[in-house]
Amino acid sequence: MIGNRLSAKVRNRMAVRKRDSSRGFSLLELMIAMFILIILISVAVPSYQRAIQGARESVLKENLWQMRRAIDQYYADKGTPPQSLDDLVSAKYLRERPIDPMTEKDDWTEVFGENTSSSEGEQGLTDIKSSSDGVDSDGKAYSEY
Repeated sequence: MIGNRLSAKVRNRMAVRKRDSSRGFSLLELMIAMFILIILISVAVPSYQRAIQGARESVLKENLWQMRRAIDQYYADKGTPPQSLDDLVSAKYLRERPIDPMTEKDDWTEVFGENTSSSEGEQGLTDIKSSSDGVDSDGKAYSEY
């Protein structure tokens, strides 16, 4: 009978100890969890940055294509090239001056050339380029797009 009581007390103490030790995480478990989290973040952040850069490059290409198309349409309609991007906006060929996603400003490099239809050799806007001095993932400068 006494042996049964002792063994019951020992079992109760062991059960209490098991409950007490299972309440939280050990330092080792927390360190392992943080290490796994750091590995996942170190893989995800560069992928996210590459995706953002790729999206900016796509927006830049689309903006340049739209502005070049507007320059061509203006020239075809009016018979003379525009003198600036503001002419395209005021003539409603563009809703507004697009933002360069690389510089996050509306400053573009305007390329001027001769008006082939004019006998006086007037200059007009013939092309538009990014004013960013960065390069894409292939090593091509954004100003060469």
